[in-house]
Amino acid sequence: MLFRFLFVAFIFLIIEFYSFQAIRTLIRTKWIVNAYLVISLFLFLFIVYSFTQFDRSVGQTKQTLLTMGLMLLVYIPKIVMTLVLFGEDIYRIIVGSVNYFVEYDNGDFLKSRRKFVSQLGLGLAAVPFLSLIYGMTVGKYNYKVIKQRIFFPDLPDAFDGFTITHISDVHSGSFDNPEKINYAIDLINEQESDMILFTGDIVNTHAKEMYPWVDSFKRIKEYQFGKYSILGNHDYGEYVTWPSEKEKEENFREIKNLHAAIDFKLLLNEHTFIQKGTDRIAIVGVENWGHNFKQAGDLNKASHELHRDDFKILLSHDPSHWEYEVKKHDKNFHLTLSGHTHGMQFGIEIPGYFKWSLAQYVYKQWAGLYEEFGRYIYVNRGFGFHAYPGRVGIMPEITVIQLKKGEKLA
Repeated sequence: MLFRFLFVAFIFLIIEFYSFQAIRTLIRTKWIVNAYLVISLFLFLFIVYSFTQFDRSVGQTKQTLLTMGLMLLVYIPKIVMTLVLFGEDIYRIIVGSVNYFVEYDNGDFLKSRRKFVSQLGLGLAAVPFLSLIYGMTVGKYNYKVIKQRIFFPDLPDAFDGFTITHISDVHSGSFDNPEKINYAIDLINEQESDMILFTGDIVNTHAKEMYPWVDSFKRIKEYQFGKYSILGNHDYGEYVTWPSEKEKEENFREIKNLHAAIDFKLLLNEHTFIQKGTDRIAIVGVENWGHNFKQAGDLNKASHELHRDDFKILLSHDPSHWEYEVKKHDKNFHLTLSGHTHGMQFGIEIPGYFKWSLAQYVYKQWAGLYEEFGRYIYVNRGFGFHAYPGRVGIMPEITVIQLKKGEKLA
């Protein structure tokens, strides 16, 4: 523990040292440099103090969200400056070594820092700084409706053109703007889909987080073919310390009741059939199953008495479930809907051309549509936000999926 603390402290010291070097190279006015030092020290102490006040019996609060956002806002730009100036130092050492050992130049071993390099570092640092501010003020509620058409050769005829609205990862405990949430509910209602499916994480931890938002989510209209939901990893209350097991179980019971309160049918390792004329499809819902998270999902129980030829849509919160169990399952789950990753709420997306996020180094399927063995998974980028109180590049998502009969067009 002590070693870890010393290592982290050393890293922060390096970051602060190089950031100060950039400021000192660019600014010669002493009081401005001193003000920078005072502000940096104040922010560092505030962040450290705020983290030491984290109460594991409470979990994430508005204060922890603010602290995480502030830490990223302060230190990601400083890391950028550190990388630029550290690169310059490597260059200075190489040039100094060549001059000293090869050309026998006994002048200054390390040349002075070049002003334009510090300007470059500061300019590059401004990009994440401004992006993070945007993410915390605008991006976190910048809802995008993403439409996706998926072709299946064995889709029952009556369901050709059937539409599904998919939402995931509400994280109601992070909300702070009723107007924006109601705007998002209006967007959901505008899509005119045949049914809506919600793939978990209704709260961060506590059922009470959702109480102020129940009326808003009850505004989600009725759908001809229903409203179904499942649980996510945050719905089990496992990221806080509870006074007793009884209170944890009571919270879990209340979280499950929330789904009925907003008029969704919660599927707990079970399935139901959607009938249209003489054709039907199965909606299968499992509890959370994650490769690195809680594994309460029981796919075999949920699909008991289903046949391989039944057309199935599986709701499973964590996309790692698809990777490790679902995609090769004998029952042949045609389409899996997931969430969980949030695209880490930070990345770059140019629709149809390019997408990148740190999430891709953790999850093979992390945002959008994927296909293997003729089976599909769609990973929703999430409705809410968690930990970092914003979104940069990876926007909150409302998905509209249209099922089509036939082969995918080239």
